[in-house]
Amino acid sequence: MSTYYRPLPRSGLPRPAGALPLAGSPLWFSDVVAQDRTSAASIVPAADVPGDVLERLTAPRAAIAGCDMSRTSLMGILNVTPDSFSDGGRFASHEAALNHARQMAADGADIIDVGGESTRPGADTIAIEEEIARVAVPIAAIAAELGVPISIDTRKAAVAEAALKAGATLVNDVSGFTYDPDLAPLCAAHGVPVCVMHAQGDPQTMQDAPRYDDVRFDVYDFLDARVDALVRAGIARDRIIVDPGIGFGKTQEHNLTLLRDLSLFHGLGCPILLGASRKKFIGTITGAGKADTRMPGSIAVALHAASQGVQVIRVHDVLETRQALSLWRAIEFGEP
Repeated sequence: MSTYYRPLPRSGLPRPAGALPLAGSPLWFSDVVAQDRTSAASIVPAADVPGDVLERLTAPRAAIAGCDMSRTSLMGILNVTPDSFSDGGRFASHEAALNHARQMAADGADIIDVGGESTRPGADTIAIEEEIARVAVPIAAIAAELGVPISIDTRKAAVAEAALKAGATLVNDVSGFTYDPDLAPLCAAHGVPVCVMHAQGDPQTMQDAPRYDDVRFDVYDFLDARVDALVRAGIARDRIIVDPGIGFGKTQEHNLTLLRDLSLFHGLGCPILLGASRKKFIGTITGAGKADTRMPGSIAVALHAASQGVQVIRVHDVLETRQALSLWRAIEFGEP
């Protein structure tokens, strides 16, 4: 039976002798939580962790799409859809999409994630041609004018191919590369980095009755298997980002459990992306009913993610999150 190792990240000083860097970042750890599926968790010294696991927990992550994975980067969300849960319709026109991309770039987005199909709970799948029509022109305009790295948020190989031709540099698949068997080979052929996310079910059904034996370990095992499958398809491990999929086939308690134990996913040896911005559980906990009133709660989650060594945080509110991260870094690491 597998044992799972979750490092306990720290940032304070003094840093004890023997402390190890977390994924090559300024964070460090000297102890880990060790647990299997049948036994209680225990805290053990990092020195007791198997060498191959320790290597994945500590090794620096290579830059992806021009983003330095030794620090937390911000991925700005650009939904060019009429029906996304938070901002559906606001940026559906090509002009509005480009203007919003300009603003996010000015606000400090390290990468812009363009999505043409809503994956909110209950959303319907749209035709490939329609999705391409929504994303290709904005991506080409952003690439030509702004120079900021662009991610295409899609499950479909034909859409990804059109986006890559238009100037996208990363493919972000919420289905974990299980929806379209042609998508992983396409990404391998183009040599582009990818983000693989966990979801239970599809957008139409994922929130009906999500269940897990243990959400932490079930999600970890899924991502571990998908990373291995992507490597076999020809995508190097150091070009793969993993995302536990907050809100995708998870209850509120599932989401909170994953957030508490985020550092577990460093054991996959890949950068971690977290996308929790404005999601329903934030509104449920805080009473912020409308998605666009959940910015403060989203920033709280983002700062927690940074404290756990998450390398990429996907957000709607770039300026506010960037400011919060800047203060956190100044306090924790003395950065100007």
